[in-house]
Amino acid sequence: MASLIASLAQIGSLILKELLAIVKEPSSRAILFGPALMQALLFGYGATYDLKHVPYAVLDQSRSAASVELLARLDGSGMFVREATLRSPEQVAGQVDAGKALMVIVIPSDFQNRLAAGQRAPLQVIVDGRNSSTAGAAASYVGAIVAGYNASLGGDARGIAIERRAWYNPNLESRWNLMPGLIAALSMLQTLLLSALSVAREREQGTFDQLLVTPLTPMQILIGKAMPAIAVGLLQSTIIFLIIRFWFEIPMNGSVGLLYLGLVTFNIAVVGLGLSISALSTSLQQAMLYTFLLIMPLMLLSGLLTPVRNMPEALQIATYANPLRFGMSIVRGIYLEGAGLAEVGLEFIPLLVLAAVTLPLAAWLFRNRMT
Repeated sequence: MASLIASLAQIGSLILKELLAIVKEPSSRAILFGPALMQALLFGYGATYDLKHVPYAVLDQSRSAASVELLARLDGSGMFVREATLRSPEQVAGQVDAGKALMVIVIPSDFQNRLAAGQRAPLQVIVDGRNSSTAGAAASYVGAIVAGYNASLGGDARGIAIERRAWYNPNLESRWNLMPGLIAALSMLQTLLLSALSVAREREQGTFDQLLVTPLTPMQILIGKAMPAIAVGLLQSTIIFLIIRFWFEIPMNGSVGLLYLGLVTFNIAVVGLGLSISALSTSLQQAMLYTFLLIMPLMLLSGLLTPVRNMPEALQIATYANPLRFGMSIVRGIYLEGAGLAEVGLEFIPLLVLAAVTLPLAAWLFRNRMT
């Protein structure tokens, strides 16, 4: 019994020693509380399927008292925000393609006449199916408002019949929304990790200082470190692309060449971020910690699961520093919509800016951060 008590006392002393070591170290205290606090807040604000802001456009060909009353119910709901009042059917595609409107409501010219005659009046609801969860939720909210409007007309056969049409995802399958985004998201995980570990590994092994005294310039070292990670990222994207296209048979509507141009730009921005992390890290363990700490916010704030426009304004601003947000937008736009360079060209600019900042920063850190 005495030996057991002594053994437990020794174990208890060791446990106390380790706890004190963790608490006394400032960086350890930050690791204990910082990531949990940050990720809990991000999940609470960023990863929500609740729709609080639904931008929509309307094409009211009836312009009658009945259509005005219906639209007033939508505008008064506090959820639907009218972004545009269209004049012709040709304007519908531009609103959805540009992402200005999640939904377009088309009211036919005979809308009021059908209701007055005791007939069902069709109401066309065009939803952006690129994000199936939000499109389905928005259509359901419209259905609830229309049901309330029908109830106000009385118990006869009159009422509005919704005709729903989802663009880019006719059946609102969640797979169509999620999987093209994985072409960028999953490859980012590998690319970011490889580039973040490259310099930290050599610094820990003591070979990085030897590399710096060679005739190679910091920019040449950066290119040599960046190219393998970019190649691995493109290989990962290719594997995922082939699985999505030929195994799950999700049709691709855009150009493969433009898709890979976007992926190359995206991977360059990711590698710049990873090499900056690697150059700042003093050990392999530290680089891995920083990378895993960064991956979750990048995924949450990318729009992979929930739209960026549903996030608080402060988080929406933060997404401009997230290469995955723009990589996701490029891949989905080309794959699902068949978008050309004119449509997705603006998404390249933030990626190029991120690369222009992080790559020179990493090159400078290579030379100036020796410890």
